[in-house]
Amino acid sequence: MIWPYIAVVILLFVALWAILSYNSFISKKLKVENSFSQIKIQCKKRFDLVPNLVETVKGYAKHEKETLENVIAARSMGDSAKSAQELAKANNQLTQTLSRLFALGESYPELKANINFMHLQNELVELEKAIAISRGFYNDAVMIYNKAIMIFPSNIMAALFRFEKAEFFDAPEEEIQNVKVQF
Repeated sequence: MIWPYIAVVILLFVALWAILSYNSFISKKLKVENSFSQIKIQCKKRFDLVPNLVETVKGYAKHEKETLENVIAARSMGDSAKSAQELAKANNQLTQTLSRLFALGESYPELKANINFMHLQNELVELEKAIAISRGFYNDAVMIYNKAIMIFPSNIMAALFRFEKAEFFDAPEEEIQNVKVQF
């Protein structure tokens, strides 16, 4: 006679575990989505600064049309990015083209001394820091979420409810290369 009660207790325990696991996955997934949203906000600010920067440079470096077009193309790619991987690729491309744009500042001393150019350059530096911080928070959230999906026994519930791994926001290849120091 005690077996039906034990079965009910076990069934209630399994149901409670399933509910708690599901809610835990939802919380972790929402953290990942929120963190990605923060990256998108910072990147949007960065992408919005680009036209101002390009307009400032245009007046000084009219024959550098290709560099300016590449910056605008990278910006457009970022505006249309939907996933972390697409946004990371757009950011990497924008970083490369912006470094070429800032190199133009070295070639044009009057541009380098322009207050608007210096202000925009400083704003971009601050946004780069904010993006790096947001990227760190996002990748931490992804790691926690993916770990929950992969470890036993929560992987059983993740498979049952079809939770899928999230993508990390990768750093640009240039940022992970060794720095060459020459004297």
